Amino acid sequence: MDRPIEKKRFTPRRIAMLAGSALLLAAIVYGFATVGGESTLKIESQKLTISEVVYGEFQEFIAVSGTIKPIKTFYLDAIQGGMVERIFLEEGSYVEVGDEILQLDNTDLHLDVMYREAQLFEQVNNLRNTRLAMEQNSLRLRGDLLEIDRQIGSSKREYDQFVELRAKDLISQNQFDQAKDEYDYWVRKRELILETQKQDSLLRAIQVEQLEASVTRMEENMQIVRQKLKNLIIKAPIEGHLTSLDAEVGVTKSKGTRIGQIDVLEGFKVGVTVDEYYISRVSDGQEGEVKIAGQTYPLFISKVYLEVRDGRFQIDMQFIGDEPEGIRRGQTVQIRLALGELSEAVMLARGGFYQDTGGNWVFVVDKSGDFAIRRKVSLGRYNTQVYEVLDGLEPGDKVITSSYSYYKDYERLSLKNK
Repeated sequence: MDRPIEKKRFTPRRIAMLAGSALLLAAIVYGFATVGGESTLKIESQKLTISEVVYGEFQEFIAVSGTIKPIKTFYLDAIQGGMVERIFLEEGSYVEVGDEILQLDNTDLHLDVMYREAQLFEQVNNLRNTRLAMEQNSLRLRGDLLEIDRQIGSSKREYDQFVELRAKDLISQNQFDQAKDEYDYWVRKRELILETQKQDSLLRAIQVEQLEASVTRMEENMQIVRQKLKNLIIKAPIEGHLTSLDAEVGVTKSKGTRIGQIDVLEGFKVGVTVDEYYISRVSDGQEGEVKIAGQTYPLFISKVYLEVRDGRFQIDMQFIGDEPEGIRRGQTVQIRLALGELSEAVMLARGGFYQDTGGNWVFVVDKSGDFAIRRKVSLGRYNTQVYEVLDGLEPGDKVITSSYSYYKDYERLSLKNK
């Protein structure tokens, strides 16, 4: 006969549901146990970074990146534009003063030189012809004057004779007047010739002076143009290494184009990029330090470039004392740049808490070490290691300086050890 099948009260599905409900209830109870009216959270102290507030010497500095550069660099620019005709030295060569590096060719410049030379020759010929005309005119006037003096002498003798003859009434008045007029004519003509000679000499002298000045200017211009031709050959202005050369035969370079650079390897400096926020706090002579190969070397600011680009400006720093061995051009280093003098201050170590609180409050650990209480603070200057404490903390206080991202909404932390 058939037997009724008895249903099981605790099926696997029901057991799983009961287990889940139990876990949920346990979580709720745990939440009430850990989060009470005082907003307290239990947390393992081993997972926290706890730092002690100290009093001592504080110096504000910032961490910046720098690049090792030669102490002196000379950039080669195309003073005159042209096509690269010849390359005498390759990149990386050692050069001395006056060594030819490359040669450019500029047809327009050559034509300009030829045109100016033709103008100069023409002006020189004009000056020569003017001087020749002056000499010829002077000789002609001297000949005319010589002839006039002869005529004056002859008419003077005749006039003197006529004076005696007229006194004896041996000649007529008309004959006497003619002799006198002839003599007066040649005297007045001599005066006119002398005045003409004087005026002509002055005019010719002015003309010659102008022509000479014009020739002088043209010769000076020719020197400038010839110098432009010489500038088509780019030479080394200093002794050093030709560390870069951007040129290929047949390529045209515009006037002012950077072609290469020569480095003087007598020493090194560090080129540093700084945020424009600090531009008013950076000046010549400020010091910093760099760590290279495990050793710290002091630096000082030798030059500040006040031009701001993309929110940053440049400074040059030089080593104080011996330079590090083995450094190379282009090497990147990290520098601690001091922004102020040493001063006494209460300090707190830097940590992830600042991103969560903005430096307005911290968790201060009780002397018992069992809990930490939220406390308002005021922080001031800082460097890469510590913050300056202005208010809210005293030397000896212990502060949680690790991140607060998981418990920043609590007022109290209950610290426990494993």
